Amino acid sequence: MVVVKRNRVKHTLSFEQRLANEAARLREAANALPDGSRAQETLLKRAWQTDKALELNLWLSSPGLQPPADLAELISSKK
Repeated sequence: MVVVKRNRVKHTLSFEQRLANEAARLREAANALPDGSRAQETLLKRAWQTDKALELNLWLSSPGLQPPADLAELISSKK
C-alpha cells in the first residue's frame, strides 16, 4: 500500500488578503499589456472573478447572510 504524504502550508495571510492580493497582481499584469489584447482581457476577467470570489466569501462568512447587491442584480437578470 502506497501512502501519499500531503504537503501542508501554513498561510501567513488570511484567505481574503490572498484573494485581494491576487486581484491586484492580475490587474497590474494586465496594465503592463497592450490595451485591448486578448491576454489583457483574460487577466482582467480573472481579476474580476477573484473580486467576486472575495465578495462571496465575505458574504458567506457574514452573520446576516444578506446577498451582495451585485449578486442580487446578477441573479435577477438571468431569470
